[in-house]
Amino acid sequence: MASVIVVGGGLAGLAATVALAGRGHAVTLLEARPRLGGRASSFTDPGTGEMVDACQHVSMGCCTAFHDLCETLGVRGLLEPQKRLWFRTPDGRESVFAADPWPAPFHLGRALLGAHYLTPTEKLRIAYGMARLVLESPEADPPLGAWLRKHHQTQRTIDRFWSVVLVSALNETVANAGLKYARKVFVDGFLRSRDGHTVHVPSVPLGRLYGDELRDWMLRHGVVTRLGCGAREVRPGSVTLRDGEVLSADHAILAVPFERVLELLPPALREDPFFARIGDLQPSPITSVHLWLDREILNHPHAVLVDSLGHWVFTRGEVSPGRFYLQVVISASRELKALGRDEIQHRVVEELKRLYPKMRDAALLKARVVTEIAATYSVVPGVDAWRPTQGTPFPGLILAGDYTATGWPATMEGAVRGGRLAAAEVRPHPTSTKSSSPTTRTL
Repeated sequence: MASVIVVGGGLAGLAATVALAGRGHAVTLLEARPRLGGRASSFTDPGTGEMVDACQHVSMGCCTAFHDLCETLGVRGLLEPQKRLWFRTPDGRESVFAADPWPAPFHLGRALLGAHYLTPTEKLRIAYGMARLVLESPEADPPLGAWLRKHHQTQRTIDRFWSVVLVSALNETVANAGLKYARKVFVDGFLRSRDGHTVHVPSVPLGRLYGDELRDWMLRHGVVTRLGCGAREVRPGSVTLRDGEVLSADHAILAVPFERVLELLPPALREDPFFARIGDLQPSPITSVHLWLDREILNHPHAVLVDSLGHWVFTRGEVSPGRFYLQVVISASRELKALGRDEIQHRVVEELKRLYPKMRDAALLKARVVTEIAATYSVVPGVDAWRPTQGTPFPGLILAGDYTATGWPATMEGAVRGGRLAAAEVRPHPTSTKSSSPTTRTL
């Protein structure tokens, strides 16, 4: 069996670690933060001591690799499937989106027909657009906005349907996104299977999802986990820590966010064409507004917001006596960059007052605005040209992450698949095998 150092304890690093340790490899997992989970994790609020997710993360029924990882770790029961989705418009009206007991893709037909915020003609346009998506090549990746207009979508259908689904799923606007991963969201999530669209929401903070069960699994499988242990440089088969300590192994798996990859590589690798293209990936931000109120304002565990600043609102109910917590998520939030946190908070609170009458009488006990500047990479047209394979031209150095070539956009599912594909590159005797990359080079 091989020895492996995994640099980064986000979902990609965790997935690689679990896959490798489960096969008997000796794994050391390094994470610079004092907790695991990476971007899909929680922080402790200094004022209340509560564990708060930086941003609410959800999965869908089509996210099979992520759900399998949760099953392996024994935390699948902490994901609550949402068989119904509530879509709310600024006038306070709601439509319920739920599947009928019919085979895919007909199981969601009545849900679309029942959307109060779309006219009958708009629903026909959308149905036509969905049919055209199915017929489109899975590899085609022209600008999404132009493709939608070419197939008879209006600004209203784009704003009230396509954007409502895709901005949250891809963390990118219709104007900036490419067709390929928009198609994947609809085909895998809504058209291919009956349960692909089902949203699964963690019933606990993400920090708890990657808590006791994960630590117990790591201990049982001999994984050496070092938290608060940042890397300064990663080379094939070795990692130099920030304090100067050098660790060696048969393989080093670099499982950090895309924007940190190049800075951790030595100059000779950083300038190599294989790695250099990672620098062409561009970030897309997510803003989340956390609110603690003196009462519950939602009638359901969540709502998808149509024609609103916020895209989703989630509630966890009463988190402590007299304190009710909810979070509003704004994806692809570049337009908020010029606003201060106070103004973002003000706009979200005023919007909730228009959407939910109970909010008008609620006392705001505490608020916090969190923006992840590089929450994901932007799925612009042709983005796959910049996404590297997990195997590199340098034996002993492997990449893991949602930004690598996984066939998925930047999601938890993409991260887990990236980690598993990285683990598949590990061989018991690395010096006798070739990388999956077409050319093997040495440093």
